[in-house]
Amino acid sequence: MPAPHLQPTPAEPLVVVGAGPVGLAAAAHAHERGLPVVVLEAGAAAGAAVAGWGHVRLFSPWSELVDDAAARLLAPTGWTRPADPAPPTGAEWVEGYLRPLAAALVAAGVEVRTGHRVTGVARRGRDLLVAGERDRVPFAVHVESPGGHEVLTAAAVVDASGTWGRPGPLGTDGYPAPGEREHAEHVTYAVPDVDDPAVRARLAGRHVVVAGAGASAQNALVALGRLAEQEPATRITWLLRRGDVGHAFGGGDADELEARGALGDHARAVAESGRVETVTGFRTSAVRRDERTGRLVLSSLDGREVGDVDEVVAVTGFRPDHSWLSEVHLDLDPELGAPRLLAPEIHPEHHSCGSVSPHGASVLRQPEQGLYIVGMKSFGRAPSFLTMTGCEQVRSVVAEIAGDQEAADRVELVLPETGVCGAAPTYA
Repeated sequence: MPAPHLQPTPAEPLVVVGAGPVGLAAAAHAHERGLPVVVLEAGAAAGAAVAGWGHVRLFSPWSELVDDAAARLLAPTGWTRPADPAPPTGAEWVEGYLRPLAAALVAAGVEVRTGHRVTGVARRGRDLLVAGERDRVPFAVHVESPGGHEVLTAAAVVDASGTWGRPGPLGTDGYPAPGEREHAEHVTYAVPDVDDPAVRARLAGRHVVVAGAGASAQNALVALGRLAEQEPATRITWLLRRGDVGHAFGGGDADELEARGALGDHARAVAESGRVETVTGFRTSAVRRDERTGRLVLSSLDGREVGDVDEVVAVTGFRPDHSWLSEVHLDLDPELGAPRLLAPEIHPEHHSCGSVSPHGASVLRQPEQGLYIVGMKSFGRAPSFLTMTGCEQVRSVVAEIAGDQEAADRVELVLPETGVCGAAPTYA
């Protein structure tokens, strides 16, 4: 049984960081329990991060992308859950659910503040070294807003800020390779939208390297394969750090998420079509420009090179940002950057999405009483996150904040078996 913590009040509300699918779900659960809540979103609108990859289709059907408390809040507004059996794109998810949910929360009296980037969380009047009576004082949440630097007071903080915006580098050491930053204008750290005229003009008829494995790489291969069909001069090279293709295409027909299995099968077909050259065991150690041709050359640790490169799509995972939590006590796994108690359940060497045990407040709460890390960020560098996992997380966390420990400890989720989650980050 956790120690009692401060209860949210209008003067000291629950602060949720991030207005993505998990942050908005947390706010819906808080509102349903009568807890004063403020949502702080760095982007210009709710769902801003999802909109950033809006052209990508999710694996999960609509039935697994809508939180139950959110659906109950939306029902009186006339909103109906989309009936299309096909998984939506990120843009469809935003327009069909996330932004209506944000509007319903605002109409219900919840503050959803966009353009508010959280830059620090501490105990009010105490830095990390002041141990005395920390649990008896509220949080000070430092925010850069349109009006400047503000400090909000909060009884509890739920960090649902995600990992979008912090992609892993192309370099194999975990840091950008020499030359990677210098040639950043030719490196994209996301699945390209080949239907965007500007993106298409940059990639069509060029030599494009895809570096990475898993869902993001699969989506990139499928998109570029379609571009190569339409623009036959387009050349694609796929770089894998691992020694063979192995399970990079996921579970296929064995995947309980049909769309995820289909994505892997489609990517395999593109990779084996002759339009893609696959290079395994390639661990990028440097990026340079060939002075003769003006094009890029990628070097591997073993001395091999891939040359005549015009553009690089580096889909090498995402990382959590804990820098703004430096003045609170955290208990994180040193390898994954996930809450320490959760890490053994999500490590990609041992688990995929479906084998992750449903979990809640008991493994997400931090030593700083009243602080919880949820959603994609709670998985750190592990790629096995599903939206339905995040909805269960915040149901439990908000119940604990409200003092309903029985509900917090209850498990209310069954996950599908997976195919690709052990290989790369997924958002759905």
